[in-house]
Amino acid sequence: MPNFIKVRTITFIVTILFALSSCKSIENIPGGDARKNPPDPAARVKKNLEEGRGFRLDKAFQDSGKGGDFVFASANELWRASLDTIDFMPLASVNYSGGIIITDWYSDGQNAEESVKISIRFLTNEVRTDALDIKVFYKKCNQVINCKITQKKGSLIAELKKEILSKATIYKKQNKDKDFKPYNNRALGK
Repeated sequence: MPNFIKVRTITFIVTILFALSSCKSIENIPGGDARKNPPDPAARVKKNLEEGRGFRLDKAFQDSGKGGDFVFASANELWRASLDTIDFMPLASVNYSGGIIITDWYSDGQNAEESVKISIRFLTNEVRTDALDIKVFYKKCNQVINCKITQKKGSLIAELKKEILSKATIYKKQNKDKDFKPYNNRALGK
């Protein structure tokens, strides 16, 4: 019987040590700095929704007849400009939270043996030249089953990036003209 108590005690101690070692320290909890967050709960909710870090449940269960209201994606100028630039191509995968857009294979109809696929990865939400990683893939087929896929570098990538950035700049200016003011610390007098 004494061995059973030893085993039980050792198991209890190991379990407690394991549980304590998996806890994070309080300094590593995100969003814990009160100086960086507005004191007003309504302003905090608005800021989080504008940054795409939250969602609202108050209207989620109402049947409004539409799919949803994705203000966070439409407020991002780069995202909107990218979708508007490649809107003629079918989309294979679009993930706002992951920051990637992948088109399906596209052919303009003149040459059915050649098609193109574009992937746009967002490295930042800021409108600047290094914010996008664009890859263009070409597929050339001799027959339906004999295809060669290659990644191309060159003028098409530069043209896409230029078009997306110019549209994003226009969208950003339009948002500023509409008094679209994100939260900043100056409103609190800091």
